[in-house]
Amino acid sequence: MHVGDLPLDPDFVEHYREQGIEELYPPQAAAVEAGVADGESVVAAVPTASGKTFVAQLAMLTADGTALFIVPLRALAAEKYEAFADLPGVSVGIATGDFDAPDEELGEHDVVVATSEKVDSAIRNGANWVENVGCAVVDEIHLLDSPDRGPTLEVTIAKLQRLAPDLQVVGLSATVANADAVADWLDAELVTSTWRPVDLRAGVYDEGAITFEDGDARTVPTADDAPTVALVRDAVEQGGQCLVFVNSRQGTQELARDLVAAAVVPESTGDAVAAELRESATTGTGTDLADCAAAGVAFHHAGLRSDHRTTVEAAFRDRDLSVIVATPTLAAGVNVPARRVVVRDTVRYTDDGVRPLPVLEVHQMFGRAGRPGLDPYGEAVLVADGDDADDLRERYVGADPEAVTSKLAREDALRTHVLATVASGFARSREDLLDVLGSTFYAHQKPDADLAGAVDDALAYLDDNGMVDDGDALAATDLGALVSRVYVDPLTGADVLAAIERATAMDRVTSLTVLELVCDTPDMRGSYVRNSEAGRLTRYAMDNADELAKPVHDFDGDFQAWLPSLKTARLLDDWIHGEDEGALAERYGVGPGDVRRIAERAEWLLNATASLAERVDEDGDVTETIRATRAKLGGRNP
Repeated sequence: MHVGDLPLDPDFVEHYREQGIEELYPPQAAAVEAGVADGESVVAAVPTASGKTFVAQLAMLTADGTALFIVPLRALAAEKYEAFADLPGVSVGIATGDFDAPDEELGEHDVVVATSEKVDSAIRNGANWVENVGCAVVDEIHLLDSPDRGPTLEVTIAKLQRLAPDLQVVGLSATVANADAVADWLDAELVTSTWRPVDLRAGVYDEGAITFEDGDARTVPTADDAPTVALVRDAVEQGGQCLVFVNSRQGTQELARDLVAAAVVPESTGDAVAAELRESATTGTGTDLADCAAAGVAFHHAGLRSDHRTTVEAAFRDRDLSVIVATPTLAAGVNVPARRVVVRDTVRYTDDGVRPLPVLEVHQMFGRAGRPGLDPYGEAVLVADGDDADDLRERYVGADPEAVTSKLAREDALRTHVLATVASGFARSREDLLDVLGSTFYAHQKPDADLAGAVDDALAYLDDNGMVDDGDALAATDLGALVSRVYVDPLTGADVLAAIERATAMDRVTSLTVLELVCDTPDMRGSYVRNSEAGRLTRYAMDNADELAKPVHDFDGDFQAWLPSLKTARLLDDWIHGEDEGALAERYGVGPGDVRRIAERAEWLLNATASLAERVDEDGDVTETIRATRAKLGGRNP
């Protein structure tokens, strides 16, 4: 099938031909045959690099109405925005910011790129543009399985289908095992394929050789190198680039330094990249990254500044860097393919102990191997440690990923989406509410589950906290409508109001007061507290108890569990008082990217808190301090 055979405007056909796209890949042709360019809903479960973005564009360019492209991450939204903005004559909007505004101007665009949370908030705030969406493309639809993002994604899809009954939904994934169940839920045609433009071989490295799933073996001597170093050196010597996945931030930096010391990139082209990184490096981490980049190696993790992560990704795509050592977050959709992917670590340290990585996550890493047009093949290699080679091969090589399962039944997710469904007018009775939630992926997967009982529990909590009125007609109270509109967990809303009540009785209300108030909520993850910090934080809490809305001297709860909230509040208080991110990163043991990410989240929560505070203390000292602190954060956040 040729691009000229598609029902596209000639300008688009010419655009694709200029990009070298003349004949469709087999998965793309299968999607066309399934009706993706004719308004039909389609789930495309096809490998990375097999043309999913082109399938999305076919759906969006032939859609009747606004086309919506839903992504899981802000970084991925920016990447897709740039790609779609190159389409001739297509107006593209992007929405990843404030969660309490309808952003009606988005309706003026042909294509809107947004996170699922942003689309959900637009629906909650009554955005008219959402009702004009003709096509919704859901990238990485396997994230229905995510405890954090999955519930919002499935409820958002269900509501979009109600707002626009003729909506075309296109789901994209490279690693969904039960794609048939997802397609069945969406009443969509299913397209599956194992075809890739670059062959991918997966195997395990053990005792100096990679043994691939087809039984072939390739010798990679270690000489004096550690196994991972040997695999990287071999990939670079063969003219390829290499991605290495490890399980910790510290691990990325340590391995990157080891690779530099081993001179795995003999002729680096990273000097310009290093110079760019040094210009904005304010911490030891940034300087360390620049030093590594000069030798053709970089590390990548969530603690880096966002502009540094973007620089590393772009330099790798331009082949100015030969190696990136990353945590698994890099595998979550950002376009950075390589000749060889090395997965050194296949376990993760959690609060419940050491856990093996899901197959789905490891296969996401595998999918980065092989760069179309540049690599003759792609290799994904697991590094065995001792006697675990057979176990790794059985668990990950050729194994099917785990089935995607809904996480909507979680208590926090259900109370949030029950309130939002009622507050936004989708349900005016318990029966309406069950009808809406009955169209979710959860209800489709578990038709016999006691959804009614779980919904009643959520309604009871919301009723007890004054957020819904379950009288003759089910409705949100003014408080409930506000909590939903400012996009916070109802538990956060209740906790904030209780803390504001306490704060109004305090003699001294400072920025630390209101920062601790928002940091001690479910919507703000506290910073990890090392054992060496716990004592100092405890003394600080006792010495500054008069500034804290938490009754420190009469603590009701787990004091140790609260210390991360206090640590985060102190970090933010130092930030708004002029401390630079380098000093804060050093003092609090976080990355420079963490400082800015925490500050951005706190600014959003303070904005929501200011709206809630006006109900209790409209023009009082607490509300004014919240507003002033929010303004200071806004002044420091880029």
